[in-house]
Amino acid sequence: MNLKSIITFLSFTWLFIGCSTPKQVIEKGKNNCPSPPTSPPQFMVQNEGDFFEKLKTLNIQVVDNLVTFQTQDYDFIFCDSNESFITKKGNYKPEQKLAKSYEEAIQELVDPPYQTIDWQDKTYQYRVILEPNPFPDFKVEPEKVVLELIIPETEQPQTHTLYTLKQVKDQQAGIQLGVPKITASIINNDRLYWSVSSEQGEGNGGIATIINYDLQENKINLIQPSQIANQQINDVKISNKDTETILWLATQTSGEGNPYLPGMGLVSYNVNNQSLKSYHARNSNLVGIIPHKLTVEQENLWVATGNGVCQIKWQVIEQENSWKCWKFKLQADIPTEGLAVYQSLLNTDSEMTINSDETNKTVEVLWWSPQDYESEKGRYEIAYNPSFSVTLDDKGRMDWKERYSKEYQVHSWEAMVYWPGKDWLWNGNKFIRPFDGVSLNYFGGGPGGISSWKHPDKQRSEIYALRGNLDLIKLTKNSTSVQYYSGWVDDSLLDPYLTIIPTEKSTNIKPNPLKKFLKD
Repeated sequence: MNLKSIITFLSFTWLFIGCSTPKQVIEKGKNNCPSPPTSPPQFMVQNEGDFFEKLKTLNIQVVDNLVTFQTQDYDFIFCDSNESFITKKGNYKPEQKLAKSYEEAIQELVDPPYQTIDWQDKTYQYRVILEPNPFPDFKVEPEKVVLELIIPETEQPQTHTLYTLKQVKDQQAGIQLGVPKITASIINNDRLYWSVSSEQGEGNGGIATIINYDLQENKINLIQPSQIANQQINDVKISNKDTETILWLATQTSGEGNPYLPGMGLVSYNVNNQSLKSYHARNSNLVGIIPHKLTVEQENLWVATGNGVCQIKWQVIEQENSWKCWKFKLQADIPTEGLAVYQSLLNTDSEMTINSDETNKTVEVLWWSPQDYESEKGRYEIAYNPSFSVTLDDKGRMDWKERYSKEYQVHSWEAMVYWPGKDWLWNGNKFIRPFDGVSLNYFGGGPGGISSWKHPDKQRSEIYALRGNLDLIKLTKNSTSVQYYSGWVDDSLLDPYLTIIPTEKSTNIKPNPLKKFLKD
């Protein structure tokens, strides 16, 4: 794939992530809560991207005491009266139609459509564009990103420069401008706020921007905190306390072939004093890595990630008991003939068989991976206890600066050291990996984890664990030894179904075993 094709592919991928949705009538049952389905909805997996696309909240609705988190296939409905969720098949219908052909997709890059928002019965039109526009032939290089705003009773748009290529290079956010997109728009106290993010990868980048537009004065103000310059903003919501205005941002990053990578997580930005703080899975109780949608419901801030949902008392967010979280869980019934469990994705000899009995009728499904890319024959990774052990003789630990460069700044959302389990989180007892902590790596052989290339003739590496919990046995500069609590079963034997359950707080907390390597 040449550079032009890669840029076009990434631009299409970025352009079509996320849509808005109309309001939906929710069926109500006893105590104003919906009736649960007779059986949990099935979770069909055709590729590894399904774990992201099917668990990504696209819209949040609040009706009476119900909060509904809509994904492309499912509704997760929280009922306040009993503080619990039910999971149902959804009927999400985006208002914005995606391009159906290559020609339509190109046209949307050449001439992006205007979006609209109404205020006091008047319609405002807006879009963000590259200037000059490089599409479709890439004969010019864009020099800046511009907001075009058409206010009521006018025909020609106002133009406002948001940032330039020089600013992006100065911020080390990229070497060329990526396709920009307005990811959210809200009205608060006669002001319109837009969040603007840029495509990332293959040198593309931008500067995360919040546009504050005074509707009364017809005046634009840009909010571009340097701390989040290299982030992508998925959503923005606002809470007001006395005279203070707080912006809540859902952030992430991305890269070549990796549309979902960790970032600062949930970010609060105080507009009055310009203070900023981030809450991510390594420094808070946030249940996942990548927040997609937010909503503020009085004193509650709801955060929907690719691994679950959190309800936070936003005024006392620093207090641990102000967080309540639920995580997605896939389960499957054990077939009557039992499940042959393999130690790895490609292993041809099973280690043991799990049989169904009165106390053990289901297994937790962690992931699915293809064994090759021709037949797409695959296996499910399942939670397995006792466990397996493996030593990777060719992979050990190193400093992040050793991995990248001496100038590399280690981010707070990254592991303490660079090692094969760097994408796992320490929960006080074990290393765990949420659904949205598995990078897809479309251009690099698929998601990585505890794995090694044992079979040069195979298309996949020998994967031992992608989401299984880990105990670290030994870690040197040259090798890694872990105990992993998962195994692999043939995918034809299981029919996973989707649930959402409360998270459990860890007890008997132990220090992160990686800490001892920081002094090396």
